[in-house]
Amino acid sequence: MAELQHVILASGSQTRHEMLKAAGLAFTVVPADIDEQAIRKALALENEAIDPANVAELLARAKGESVSKANPGDLIIAADQTLSLNGHLFSKPGDLDQARETLLRLRGEQHFLHTAVAIAEHGDVTWTHVELARLKLRNFSMAYLNDYLLRAGEGICQSVGAYQIEKLGLQLFEEINGDYFTILGLPMLPLLAELRRRGALTD
Repeated sequence: MAELQHVILASGSQTRHEMLKAAGLAFTVVPADIDEQAIRKALALENEAIDPANVAELLARAKGESVSKANPGDLIIAADQTLSLNGHLFSKPGDLDQARETLLRLRGEQHFLHTAVAIAEHGDVTWTHVELARLKLRNFSMAYLNDYLLRAGEGICQSVGAYQIEKLGLQLFEEINGDYFTILGLPMLPLLAELRRRGALTD
């Protein structure tokens, strides 16, 4: 049997790490070193009405290419996620005050998560996939929001929406339409299918 290709996850996300580990993949972690905000700003200058799905895919591609160039013989998995509401793209909150602002803007509204995953080899991206999830936060009270922020803590700032549906953040929601893994930040089923097709996983 041929030796399976070494896999690298180009992300520092603990959630993505845990998903791949739970699925039985053997991999190492090498977070991509790219300037996401600079890429977003450049895209916005090119097109004010840029598609959030394109932003997610381009960022995933950039991450994959960056790590692949330094590890040309390995198979690189990279991912990115955008959150949009009424044409506005959100960034991860820098602190709990910004998390509060994000949640107040999302409260009672349906927003969209586009999650992209890319595979890169020898410095080039050879496969991408983007999935969409639609989510609606309930019209929670300010008292609940204050309690949520206190209990959830700074960890929610790692989520672009300031929530983690696998944890306490689930209570913020009225409606969720989309794949669970996609919402967490990595479309696992399409990714695993592609890894099997490539022989990076046993079929």
